[in-house]
Amino acid sequence: MKTPTDIGVYQRRRARLAAAMRSGVAIVPTAPERTRNRDSHYPYRFDSYFYYLTGFREPEAALVIVAGEQAKSILFCRDNDPEREIWDGFRYGPEAARAAFGFDEAHSIARLDALMPDVIADRGTLYCHLGADPGWDARITGWINEVRSRARSGVTAPGELKDVHALLDDMRLIKGPEELAVIRRAAAISAGAHRRAMRAARPGKAEYEVEAELLHEFRRNGAQAPAYAPIVAGGSRACVLHYVQNDGVLRDVELLLIDAGCELDGYASDLTRTFPVNGKFSGPQREIYQLVLAAQAAAIASVKPGNLWDAPHRAAVHVLAQGLIDLKLLAGSLEQAVETEAYRKFYMHRTGHWLGLDVHDAGDYKRGGEWRALAPGMVLTVEPGCYIRAGEGVPQRLAGIGVRVEDDVLVTDAGAEVLTRDAPKSPADIEALMSARDA
Repeated sequence: MKTPTDIGVYQRRRARLAAAMRSGVAIVPTAPERTRNRDSHYPYRFDSYFYYLTGFREPEAALVIVAGEQAKSILFCRDNDPEREIWDGFRYGPEAARAAFGFDEAHSIARLDALMPDVIADRGTLYCHLGADPGWDARITGWINEVRSRARSGVTAPGELKDVHALLDDMRLIKGPEELAVIRRAAAISAGAHRRAMRAARPGKAEYEVEAELLHEFRRNGAQAPAYAPIVAGGSRACVLHYVQNDGVLRDVELLLIDAGCELDGYASDLTRTFPVNGKFSGPQREIYQLVLAAQAAAIASVKPGNLWDAPHRAAVHVLAQGLIDLKLLAGSLEQAVETEAYRKFYMHRTGHWLGLDVHDAGDYKRGGEWRALAPGMVLTVEPGCYIRAGEGVPQRLAGIGVRVEDDVLVTDAGAEVLTRDAPKSPADIEALMSARDA
């Protein structure tokens, strides 16, 4: 079990949460283990909010924060169990976890239901997250009802429930230097995996063979898992946005779209490249690719402090819409194409999302109905695309071409830093890398 190198990072986050609460009690459980079938479980992955505050990776755990003048953090976790550790590996146990992760108190998770009514009594506000897990909802209700049953002894149950995620989302949105170090490393690993995939792709190979190259590169560099199901889509399959079967065979004349990123120590990378299977862009492929690349360049140029979240999307849309008009795929003026969203026939998704502990990370995109302003420390993806499915009005030479180019971008004081820049994306750089694969 990996222990954090600086437990002060997590202690400071818990202190910030307690200060934002001012008073009351917060409870943040980790994710449960999930059964895949019979005696087999899915690989365990902790809850992102819980991990952000604790650095603790074991299942069957919950964090309780008591705010106020005497703020404290309490961990509930599994007991040491020599028998289970033979089968499943090391467990900290409450006392060792308290010392290793800097909690004020730690108790067995088996005592949670017995102790929580006393913890929340007379606290006024309970910060939790209702609606995600019926089991947890029932437990929280049970604690409140237990306190209510003691009313004649003079104690009061929390009279207000607030969403603890609302406070944590704003905290998680601005990444600290320790987070950015991990995100940069995840981005570098993913960029290396995409370079490997470009070298490995050839006509006649199955998409899953290329996927295997990605997964090998992730794991051999220390990443624990893919951050999401990889998309390895040849030819017209690239026009299916969430294609994950990855069982097609690559053809000589096709493009290959790969959307794949690793997860490292909880933090995600999210990277897409599109390239020719045979190593050389055809004329129509190059036209569409250059259009998407220009849209991405415009979007990245709009990533700067003070610009609204929507600015990169609007910049990409204007470039794409004009390009689609120039290609005779859309009629009318640029203003009409944008206003009526006619471009959505070929570009139907947004240009990015927050990135961090979740691949679609925490944080609102709007506040009070207005787009949020970008600020240093935010990390987002920039991923315009163009997907030309065969159909009425689509020239045969363009039919079945799907292109997306995606990078992970950090908002800095000066503008934008592209974290995944080591993955080639200019046609010249892609063709140069692929031409060397047989050398």
